[in-house]
Amino acid sequence: MIEFATLQRTAEELMAKAAIEIPEDYLDGLKRAAATEEGDLSSFVLKAMLDNYEAAKEDRSAMCGDTGVPRWFVKLGNDARVEGGMAALENALRRATAQATFDVPLRPNRVHPLWRTDHDNNVGIGAPEIEYAFEPSGDWIDLITVHKGGLFGTDYRMLFPSDGIQGIKRFYLDSLMAFGKRGLACQPAIIGIGLGGSKDTCMTLGKRASVLRTVGSRNPDPRIAAMEDEFKELGNSIGMGAMGFVGKNMVIQCNIEVGYCHTGGMPMSVHAFCLSSRRAVARLWPDGRVEFRTDPDWFTPYMRRETIDWEPTREAAE
Repeated sequence: MIEFATLQRTAEELMAKAAIEIPEDYLDGLKRAAATEEGDLSSFVLKAMLDNYEAAKEDRSAMCGDTGVPRWFVKLGNDARVEGGMAALENALRRATAQATFDVPLRPNRVHPLWRTDHDNNVGIGAPEIEYAFEPSGDWIDLITVHKGGLFGTDYRMLFPSDGIQGIKRFYLDSLMAFGKRGLACQPAIIGIGLGGSKDTCMTLGKRASVLRTVGSRNPDPRIAAMEDEFKELGNSIGMGAMGFVGKNMVIQCNIEVGYCHTGGMPMSVHAFCLSSRRAVARLWPDGRVEFRTDPDWFTPYMRRETIDWEPTREAAE
């Protein structure tokens, strides 16, 4: 059984890691962008970003003054057990969020939408968000925290099947242009695209694609993987670079995730993870072990299954 105290302690440490330590996969992508950038202001911004990341690690302070809105993704092995049950798990994550807001510190960004009530701890009604997934075996729990910008850098449109790939490209470019020209996102960024699902799950797919996949990962469908490569190149061809200045590195990676949708539509969402790409992951075992990493490993074959029942042998063969 995984103890409550271990959950809260690990969650607090994850909050600090996400705010301070940029994941290596994104850092490597950023360095490649800096090495190829030709725009003067974009080059300046990229260099400043890299210097800032080093300073954050050295000073043990948040890498960006706006630490976004902390949220949690929880993946549970089918046999996982928590001291106090699932309500205790959520309590540990809410406590850790509040404590980390004070300790790291994080900027308290959460307020009531109408009364603007602010508890100064990033906790409130529906905050922080906690999303769940499951795996068919294992007695472990993966805790994933993501600190994503909470205002802009997201768009949605209901397309139609007849719009096809060209329609997807048009909306993708429309979104990137708006993000850059209007200052709605901090580039360069990992771009996530959700295709399909219902309206709400389409948004979820796109957000998860942006924050829960690493730079260098590939969609297992080779046709979608080819689209990801094409869309990264397309996004970097519009003449915008870091923070919307003239340049050629707006997209560090484009990740696409899909879900089955209504026959009459093709919903699409576009999400930009901010330039800090703040995420941290830990796996907790019932014997007390805690293993930290930066790859969420969220989109497993089980998560992308198409069959009614889980048939891992057949899925692997396909």
